[in-house]
Amino acid sequence: MHEQKRIIAIHDMSGFGRCSLTVILPVLSAMGIQVCPVPTAVLATHTGGFGEAVMQDLTDFIPKCLEKYKALEIGFNAVYSGFLASSAQIDHCLDFFKSYPDSLKVADPVMGDDGKVYSTYTKELVRRMSELAHAADVITPNLTEAAILLNDEYKAVLTAEEAGDKLERLMKITETVVITGVALTDNTVVNIGGNPDGRWLVKCDYVPQNYPGTGDLFTAVLTGGLLKGKNLPDSVSMATAFTQEAVKLTFNRKTLPRNGVFFEEILHLLPADNFFSKYIQF
Repeated sequence: MHEQKRIIAIHDMSGFGRCSLTVILPVLSAMGIQVCPVPTAVLATHTGGFGEAVMQDLTDFIPKCLEKYKALEIGFNAVYSGFLASSAQIDHCLDFFKSYPDSLKVADPVMGDDGKVYSTYTKELVRRMSELAHAADVITPNLTEAAILLNDEYKAVLTAEEAGDKLERLMKITETVVITGVALTDNTVVNIGGNPDGRWLVKCDYVPQNYPGTGDLFTAVLTGGLLKGKNLPDSVSMATAFTQEAVKLTFNRKTLPRNGVFFEEILHLLPADNFFSKYIQF
């Protein structure tokens, strides 16, 4: 009997703006993976550019989901967490990790961007996110979040040697690491990944605009690739190719960045095993 892969996704859900669960659900579904969302909060829109947030906190709902799934003896192939708003939510994610020790544990340590920590993140939350990263099998920080986890001063542009050093040091936190959006001194932007089998680099096509939700797109495809048995460089390559395709399409449409990227129109590309960017040994 065919056993479909199943993943717990512990993220917030924003009704408008294309990020978090509204991205993760369709992307992983298109890859043939059943997504079981555990929403940490429900928002009318995401928090970037829409004024004061309209939000319903669901922190108390998270442990009830875990209790129910354990009672039903439902198994999961992966547990995947993203933006977390409190220490209690991090505790609940750790409980999910502990309850499914044989699942792939993916933590996207969403804490900041462009060298700035998000205003909701206290020193205590940063410390707790580091604790969650230590418990994960895979982490996917951007350059800002890598600096936060390593307690480094943020640098917007790195040499290849500096990028490699950050990757190696993060791999002492958890075995598999992908750092996204790394600007190098040779004027390229890359995603770099490493695990015990090696280190890889995938170049990104530069687009002069930032969009919300692209990190969710990337990590969702990466996680789907790993769950479907692809190795790390192939998974990073596929996630890079899909994300940059969505960004280019959106940039050409000249829409408001806060509206997110037009990923829906290219979901059909995800099952294709030849949809990759080139990667090189790093």
